[in-house]
Amino acid sequence: EMDLLMFYLQDTSLAEVNSFSPSMPISPSSMINQYKFEDGPELRDLFITVDDPESHITAIETFITYRVVTKTSRSEFDSSEYEVRRRYQDFLWLKSKLEEAHPTLIIPPLPEKFIMKGMVERFSDEFIETRRKALHKFLNRIADHPTLTFNKDFKIFLTAQAWELSSHKKQGPGLLSRMGQTVRAVASSVRGAVKNRPGMFTEINDYMETFSQKINLLDKIAHRIYKEERDYFNEMKEYGPIHTLWSASEEDLADSLKGIASCIDRCCKATEKRMAGLSENLLPILHEYVLYSEILMGVLKRRDQIQGELDSKVDALANRKTEKDLFSEEIGKLEDKVERANNALKADWDRWKQNMQCDMRSTFTNVAENNLHFYEECLATWESFLASQTVDLHVEEDSEDRP
Repeated sequence: EMDLLMFYLQDTSLAEVNSFSPSMPISPSSMINQYKFEDGPELRDLFITVDDPESHITAIETFITYRVVTKTSRSEFDSSEYEVRRRYQDFLWLKSKLEEAHPTLIIPPLPEKFIMKGMVERFSDEFIETRRKALHKFLNRIADHPTLTFNKDFKIFLTAQAWELSSHKKQGPGLLSRMGQTVRAVASSVRGAVKNRPGMFTEINDYMETFSQKINLLDKIAHRIYKEERDYFNEMKEYGPIHTLWSASEEDLADSLKGIASCIDRCCKATEKRMAGLSENLLPILHEYVLYSEILMGVLKRRDQIQGELDSKVDALANRKTEKDLFSEEIGKLEDKVERANNALKADWDRWKQNMQCDMRSTFTNVAENNLHFYEECLATWESFLASQTVDLHVEEDSEDRP
């Protein structure tokens, strides 16, 4: 199934993601050294860490808060360092405010309320650590985004004390939110495809439909691989001790049986390491892009809604003989709005696609490297055991040949 996972990456829709040069050296370590996964040296002025999870138990609920530490040299911040505590609901609030303020930008995904359902228990150490990493990535993706990083609600999220944030949340919806409601109202009255959608956005839509199918399939296969690996590991843990028990009743085979038990134990440890690589590196990245595919489809729909608002006004103008000046002014404003939305999405799309390809390339190269180390380790373990057994056999044969 791991081969199947790699095969899906070679499909034309994801060809750019996994394109190795024919002249690339064979050694995976050399391959990794040839890739530059960063966009290049950037002068970052905002550093965020999410750590130190704490459980809070009240009469009503149990929840976790995380420490968010921000260090910055930006002039719009009153201090160079902030430390606040935030719970998951606060992150959800920030995400909704960013979507409201920037309807045609690609807002990074948050982990769902119950991430990796069926794999970890809620409030277990593993669950909390998985979520902490996802929240850390969420904030840093926003910090690295050329537009989102300067959002006023993002600044409030990073700097406000708990009571200040609560007070800010209670404020009524702003102008942008009301405009968003207008767009939704108009969109609900528009049926069918948008008439004047630029071809580029149709292409993006087609790409995302294919990407969504592929990434969801990869996500399912990766989870199945992990489950099968875990079942294999659990079986192997029982396999080694059986040889040790057997050695107690077979004096002539005792050393060989103990050697086999030792080899199985080492392979067991190697398998555990490979499982950790899958659960920490592959599964979260694939799942993040499953969520990204949903976000992208939502962004494209919102762009279409803004376009639909303009189209409906143009149709209304064509059917009216009076108030033409008023309608022309409204149409002019809507044309500007559509152009701004289109430009924002175009720039964000190029940036997102480049980041996605870097993430996928580094993730699958990492999986390949981990697999190589796993098989090398297991092979070396068994070869060493086999060599020791061969030496013993030669010694026995030599002693039998002597008169």
